[in-house]
Amino acid sequence: MTESSPQQLLHLVFGGELKATDSIEFKDLSKLDIVGMYPNFAEARRAWAAKAQGTVDQAQMRYFVVHIHRLMEPDDED
Repeated sequence: MTESSPQQLLHLVFGGELKATDSIEFKDLSKLDIVGMYPNFAEARRAWAAKAQGTVDQAQMRYFVVHIHRLMEPDDED
């Protein structure tokens, strides 16, 4: 019998300054802060929370968690 390890559910945390607080359009893509890739949502959320808390006084800074594992799954639709 082979041992199986838990599936990696990759998550990317990144952020940057938005052009306006009511949209999700970045002011300068070359200045995005790529925080890192995490093996599960819990770790990604901790990283996101730390970065978001650190920029709480900057209204136009936003950080996001992207579920990379969902993008890597094959599309079931034809």
